[in-house]
Amino acid sequence: MKRILVCSDGSNYARVCCQYATWLGGRTEAEFEVLYVTDLRQFEVPLIADIGGSLGIQPYQAVLGQLEELEKKKAGVILDAARAVFAESGAADRVHVTHKTGLLVDCLTDYDRSTDLIMLGKRGENANFATEHLGSTMERVLRASSRPCLVTSRSFRPIARMLLAYDGSPSCRKALEHLAASKAWRGLELHIVIVAGSVPPDDAVKHLREAETAMTSVGFTPVCQMLHGSPEDQIASYVTSNDIHLLVMGAYGHSRIRYLIIGSTTTGMIRTCKVPVLLFR
Repeated sequence: MKRILVCSDGSNYARVCCQYATWLGGRTEAEFEVLYVTDLRQFEVPLIADIGGSLGIQPYQAVLGQLEELEKKKAGVILDAARAVFAESGAADRVHVTHKTGLLVDCLTDYDRSTDLIMLGKRGENANFATEHLGSTMERVLRASSRPCLVTSRSFRPIARMLLAYDGSPSCRKALEHLAASKAWRGLELHIVIVAGSVPPDDAVKHLREAETAMTSVGFTPVCQMLHGSPEDQIASYVTSNDIHLLVMGAYGHSRIRYLIIGSTTTGMIRTCKVPVLLFR
């Protein structure tokens, strides 16, 4: 990984995302870009429209200008806070900050070819008002991005153990190739699980051996397990009982439905697991 994009919105989740980025920075030589995108739709809510109707067009334009100026100041505060997190870890010279206007998903097209990994929190500024819901921006990013996405959790802890949920699908094979090729994960304890029932039993054994062989060949000594039951329940239970710090999985399984954000199991894992999830398309 040479270049990592970190999406920020000023929330606690965004700060934790920066902390995980600095952790990766300690294990790679990657450069980082922290991106904050102002969504101008926030100035078009009914409240603002009502103010415009009450005040008249000229006073309304003045108010709108003040709101936009405040948003620029907010962006500066958010990006300065991100810089501070990187500075604390001694990586200040490897981070660049950018403020754009528009929609985050649209802005990602500018980074699709130059970025190796996209990082973002699984919830945003409104997390405390919708604790059971994933961030809508996060969902749209996962839909739109062709790059691996690391969705970070509410709190940070260094990664020592990671779990690859494997089913032999193309997206899982990409995850396997990434783990084998990137030095960011070298030396970590690796667990590989496959849930029988999500694929035929004979295929499950074959896929598990395939993943074990691939990771053993690059120096890992993986702990391999075949689980039985609901993939979401079994993987979540394994993460908790084995104190896993990072879950790695494909965004889509064999039964991919493109109009959904991602496979239903993956959606459930992001929602319920209290660890970061590294996803591959």
